[in-house]
Amino acid sequence: MEIKKLEELLKIKTEKKMRLAVVACHDEEVLGAVVEAEKLGIAEPILIGDKKKTDLIAKEKGIDISNYELIDEEDLNMSAEIGVKMVSTGKANFIMKGLVDTSILLKAVLNKEWGLRTDSLLSHVMIYDIPSYSKLIYLTDGGMNLQPSLEDKVKIIENAVTVVKSLGKEEVKVACLAAKEKVDPKMTATVDADELKNKYIKGDFSKGTIVDGPMALDLAVSKSSAEIKGYKSSVAGDADVLLVPNIEMGNGIGKSITYFADGKSAGIVMGAKAPIVLVSRADDHEAKLYSIALGSAVAAFKE
Repeated sequence: MEIKKLEELLKIKTEKKMRLAVVACHDEEVLGAVVEAEKLGIAEPILIGDKKKTDLIAKEKGIDISNYELIDEEDLNMSAEIGVKMVSTGKANFIMKGLVDTSILLKAVLNKEWGLRTDSLLSHVMIYDIPSYSKLIYLTDGGMNLQPSLEDKVKIIENAVTVVKSLGKEEVKVACLAAKEKVDPKMTATVDADELKNKYIKGDFSKGTIVDGPMALDLAVSKSSAEIKGYKSSVAGDADVLLVPNIEMGNGIGKSITYFADGKSAGIVMGAKAPIVLVSRADDHEAKLYSIALGSAVAAFKE
């Protein structure tokens, strides 16, 4: 069943409950979202962090964590190592960032000996539920890769497609964004987009993936704009994935959706052996809960 609204994520029931390793769990907002996710049957949390601080937060918020596995570890680097090793050994299915620097967690994830490296590239995928758009829109990569190369973009697309397919969509339409539709040697985004389209035509992407570009944002999401400009494409006006050429465009589009368009969101890092729930402290409770649910759905899909 295709998920068309973020709230539907909270109703997904996987065959077995996914186990979530929460690194540096002594964070009020993260702990609250994790507990709610467990109550909804979304994930089974394994808490890793400062036990005294975690117990105090639980007491102050009036939540019961007595039945949760809680590994007492004050050192942030060790917390990250424990969490990653639990995933790499199969004791957990996905991992979440708590009160720890992103760099510490990702360093553990990329550890060559016991980390979660693959031959892919770590990339961030955001899902937005926008009142004015007919379906969920997936934005990548506005959070990790600054100026991805053509080869990087291939991997970023595949990571995003996995997320879309995990939510029940078999055909995924990818719009390679740029400032204009014509290929201009002076604009790398247009050149890369054209090459990505050619790779799709040659069958280089996974089954069910449709890639087109270059196209501006209006063409990707508005059929009327595409008709007015005479831009013919099965992706135009009906994009699932917006592939941005750099982090600035991704960050700008994402923040605009949140603050100007009243969009709800969920985010995840792909490209490792398991999904990584990497939420921002600025994300509200709802976004954190949706992100956990998304991580659970993707983890189950990859099982």
